[in-house]
Amino acid sequence: MKLSFNKISKIKIAIFMMGIGTLSSCSDFLDRVPEDEIVDETYWQTQEQLEMAVTGIYSRVKAKNIVDMENMGENTMWPTTTEYKDIGSGVFPVTQPTVDNEWRNMYRDIRESNAFLANYERAQETEPGANARLAAEVRVIRALGYSFLTSFYGDIPLVLVPLDPDDPQLYEGRNSQKEVVDFLLKELDEAAAILPEKIPSGKDLGRVSKGTALALKARIALAYGRYDVAEKAAKDVMDMGVYKLYSNGDPKTAYYDLFTRNGKLALGNNKETLFARLHKMDVIMHNLSREIQVPDQFARFVPTKSLVDSYLCIDGLPIEKSPLYKDATYEDVFKNRDPRMTQTILTPGDKWGGRYDGRPVSENADPSIFMVPKFTQDGRGSVTTTGYYYKKYVDLSAVPNYNRDDNDIHHIRYAEVLLTYAEARMEQGKLTQDDLDKTINLLRDRVGMKHMELSFLAQNGMDVRTEIRRERRVELVLEGQRYFDVRRWKEGDRLGKDIEGVKASWFPSLAGSAYRKNAQGFLVVQWNRAFESPKNYLWPVPQTQIDRNPNLGQNPGW
Repeated sequence: MKLSFNKISKIKIAIFMMGIGTLSSCSDFLDRVPEDEIVDETYWQTQEQLEMAVTGIYSRVKAKNIVDMENMGENTMWPTTTEYKDIGSGVFPVTQPTVDNEWRNMYRDIRESNAFLANYERAQETEPGANARLAAEVRVIRALGYSFLTSFYGDIPLVLVPLDPDDPQLYEGRNSQKEVVDFLLKELDEAAAILPEKIPSGKDLGRVSKGTALALKARIALAYGRYDVAEKAAKDVMDMGVYKLYSNGDPKTAYYDLFTRNGKLALGNNKETLFARLHKMDVIMHNLSREIQVPDQFARFVPTKSLVDSYLCIDGLPIEKSPLYKDATYEDVFKNRDPRMTQTILTPGDKWGGRYDGRPVSENADPSIFMVPKFTQDGRGSVTTTGYYYKKYVDLSAVPNYNRDDNDIHHIRYAEVLLTYAEARMEQGKLTQDDLDKTINLLRDRVGMKHMELSFLAQNGMDVRTEIRRERRVELVLEGQRYFDVRRWKEGDRLGKDIEGVKASWFPSLAGSAYRKNAQGFLVVQWNRAFESPKNYLWPVPQTQIDRNPNLGQNPGW
């Protein structure tokens, strides 16, 4: 049951033809079974055909655009206008293309899953239990798609069977978000009961497992305030004894290393990632490393001041409380901070792929070493709008060449499961120091950071909820979770604030520049942002979909 990447194009065609096959007509001519196409009547015969169909469904799972979604939050600033960035800023119309594309693409993928689930039982098995296991994998992938849809739009049509174009169900209203979430939690429970507990490897590498289903259940339950359900699902994963945090043995690089080629599931060293989109050199690749440190243009995904300021100092205190924090210079900002900061954000003295930085060209004796941010585009070196760059997810060898990155894109990590357990316990008033020691403090141990201690937080006037949410932010940055977290915490006002960067006085080149600055002298790189409650807690139902089916209705404020 190998996910054969070199078959993906063929399988996409097969899946497309399956979709065509489900759109049957009543005419005698079209009722005949085509002899030169893959259709329902002839396709679902063997386990091999099921495996090919499932491979096609896996190919639909979001890849690098999970990272692109980070632009909807306030961790990251894209240098030019993008649709995700517009959505995050709150300034976009009902007709915005991504609003419609996400709806269309997700329901396309769900339709393909529904076609599989309606037909898989017809196939003959060559391996006992294989058909049911494949169906469970598809149910988890369908649940993942629905989890995005209901997060974006709230109430949505819950479609579980293939539909003909004239089926009345296509023109009904939306199911309530509660009904959708109830279905997803039940669906994931049933899939988990069938799926194998062990980490998939060898020919099964990259497949959904029991842990994947339960971790997704925990994520969804947490998102909708079902804290007891989230706690149990996360604990079930923890008690499996299968997963553990990745480490290369060096706290100075272990976190960074996970997001490079060294953390690829195929190498067998990563027992932390429960689900990822796999990539393979010369077969299926992406361009993330280059986009983060592109050596001759504006860098994409640059960190914001808000993210930089969120990292604690190594004494466990936030920058506004810690005597260790100084910001007289750019270099000072990186000193004495949570080690995940310097394993996520490029630091003076780091190796990088951006080539010429902000120093005069004559001083760039070794352009592979970063020292000063570059603010002016001249075709030489990576330019940043905020003054910061990422290093997380960057493989330096992939930066020079376009689309030559084969890093895995991590969807669900064991780190998230631990964070979910801690947050769910806290929200129920059940959090203990022991809970922190077996969750958040394991994350901190990986990088050599001071433990989170309830007594320390109390002594220093630090709110437990704030600190657990901070921990989630810094651990999962650039993994597409921030926008969803801010909205579920009802902290949408964060998304309406200006995006800021470095202090202008740190760099002589910015003296007298046209950059906008705030009263404290920090760069303001985006200021036309807004967040209206309750409007911006949901996306609008796409206008094109309402035009086709007025019964869908529209979300509040739109």
